Amino acid sequence: MKDFAGDADGLHQALQILLDRMQAQGVLPPRAVACPLSDELPGAGVGEREALAELAPWVLDAAAPLRHPGYVAHMDPPTPWVTWATAQWAAALNQNLLHVDTAPVARELEDRVVSWLAPLFGMGGGHLVPGSSVANITAIWAARELLGVREVVASEASHLSVRKAANLLGLRYRAVPVDENQRVLVDEIGDLTGAALVLTAGTVATGAVDPLGDRYGAAWVHVDAAWSGPLRFSARHAPLLAGIEQADSVSMSAHKWLWQPKESAVILFADSASAHEALSFGGGYLSVPNVGLLGSHGQVALPLAATLLAWGRDGVAQRIERCMMLSQQLAGLVSADGRFELHSQPSTGVVTWRPRDLPASDVRARMSGAFASLTQLDGDVWLRSVVVNPHADVELLISSAVAALEPAER
Repeated sequence: MKDFAGDADGLHQALQILLDRMQAQGVLPPRAVACPLSDELPGAGVGEREALAELAPWVLDAAAPLRHPGYVAHMDPPTPWVTWATAQWAAALNQNLLHVDTAPVARELEDRVVSWLAPLFGMGGGHLVPGSSVANITAIWAARELLGVREVVASEASHLSVRKAANLLGLRYRAVPVDENQRVLVDEIGDLTGAALVLTAGTVATGAVDPLGDRYGAAWVHVDAAWSGPLRFSARHAPLLAGIEQADSVSMSAHKWLWQPKESAVILFADSASAHEALSFGGGYLSVPNVGLLGSHGQVALPLAATLLAWGRDGVAQRIERCMMLSQQLAGLVSADGRFELHSQPSTGVVTWRPRDLPASDVRARMSGAFASLTQLDGDVWLRSVVVNPHADVELLISSAVAALEPAER
């Protein structure tokens, strides 16, 4: 049995395999590869290098090519290489933030990252969580514990995690109608006495932002900024979220528009001390209280810290502004082509569009070398293009969609 430090040459080989495959992902679409794994757990292992060689063609070559220039589909970004390196550091060190003595640096690092992010939203502090679904649940949990809220109110276009939160916490849930662009109809909100109001800053289907800055009489206001929160990095686009600083809590996914690996998000509170105290639990084996939903918690702040340190606020803003520019360019191309229809002008980098004479799902299935997703609005299926890929070529996307129309035109 080899030492746990492992085989340095094997590690270098693993990194080279990754680099080669990721470079190819920028120019090649994914290919179908059969699963190499047997139906049953192997009795004898094949060895580390052999395992990597067996898995690489399947795991790496058949993966969705998020950095491909034609990939303008979901809210899942290509990650910068600095996150690959630091994610490996985190895996190698295996720190557990549940305990001070197992993660002295990791705990301080997470606190520092939160202190960088919170002022962008006018919040006092918070903590990292695996995603904005957990962040939304945490925010509503805090509202129940601190203020005794009995009802959760959100728009019909809010994320499903808001309804989950109400269900898990034993609270009533009420959905408010939205306008044609998926913004909540404020005149339909109704009485919010004793209620937590969840406003969405970036709906899934269109990227719409609810009117922020007014509490509408709610006991607690939470802003789900999972998608569009990073606009606050950009002086040009931050005003799109004006009023967010009036909220009691804000959630944001770093694994969307901050280009982080999955399971990186933050929940922020205006009064983080009170919120954390309300959500704290102790145990005989803990030297400090455990805050929030998570028990054991890995060093997810490390890749985010490295990215923010490497790029700075200006570097993040430049990438976001490029994506916003590309979304406007894509909307212009759609509007200029009579064969397609634009649902609405994009406000936060999400372009919802469709062919006029064919089902969107048929066109998507025929597209080659470019990728879009599908969404439903009022029962109709639309193409959805989320510009989170700074390498995107929106002209390539349109060309692919045009080519997908041709079989029906002949």
